Amino acid sequence: MTAILTSTRASGRLAGGLSRLNGGLVAVAVITLLAVLGPLVAPHTATEAAGVPFTPPGASALFGTDDVGHDVFSRVLYGLRLSWLSALAVVGVGMLIGLVAGVLAGLGPRWLDELLMRITDGFLAMPGALVAIAVVAAIGPSLEHTLIGVSVVWWPYYARIVRGEVRAIRSRPHVEAARLSGIGRLRVATHHVLPGTWSSLVVAASLDLGYVVLTLAGLSFLGLGAPPPAPELGAMATQGLSSILTAWWIPVFPGIGVAVLTFAANLSGDRLQAQSGRI
Repeated sequence: MTAILTSTRASGRLAGGLSRLNGGLVAVAVITLLAVLGPLVAPHTATEAAGVPFTPPGASALFGTDDVGHDVFSRVLYGLRLSWLSALAVVGVGMLIGLVAGVLAGLGPRWLDELLMRITDGFLAMPGALVAIAVVAAIGPSLEHTLIGVSVVWWPYYARIVRGEVRAIRSRPHVEAARLSGIGRLRVATHHVLPGTWSSLVVAASLDLGYVVLTLAGLSFLGLGAPPPAPELGAMATQGLSSILTAWWIPVFPGIGVAVLTFAANLSGDRLQAQSGRI
């Protein structure tokens, strides 16, 4: 009975901490909502010729038009959604792979731990940006291939974090109490070990979102993202570089969009990190 009570109290404290952590997730949810709903207020579609090419910013076109006549304001709104959802996809895939690898390494036998951590170290030793570029260049430039290339190099960080948390949590009293009460190993892992890794994993992922946005924009800037006329912020900035002296608004406003999205992502990550210190 004492073992069960100990496990229940520890789980209650963890649930209270996670509820405070969820308050910080509101910032991420708001950014996601704005990114998804932004195109709904766009005056034009991303590929629609909305006016005369190279129209400067004004009443008829808030951010001006590009060399084809696309409305830059509308394309930036669509680009914000594409960049943000792409960053969430990369981080989500990285978290999933890292979670599985970290749990197996933390709870599995020593040989499995050594094998998975050596693989992880191998990925961490390689320059992530160069590996992503190599992967995208090998399988061809497209948005899907860019996401695959970045995801390939993003999971090892989460695997390390989860593995360290699992090894620390598995020897805590509430986990030992759950084992002594006769609960199976799978239930102990899913109900008593995994919840303890959640806060650290979410904080790390939220801090990564801004960096992922920059990485994806950088690959698009190099021509390794979706081909034109896809509304990718990095690609839009690249396409406008040739006319920056005569039509500065074409590359500048997409660059500002990347900066705003990165700044908002970093703010949400900082808030989650601050709240995690009180868990």
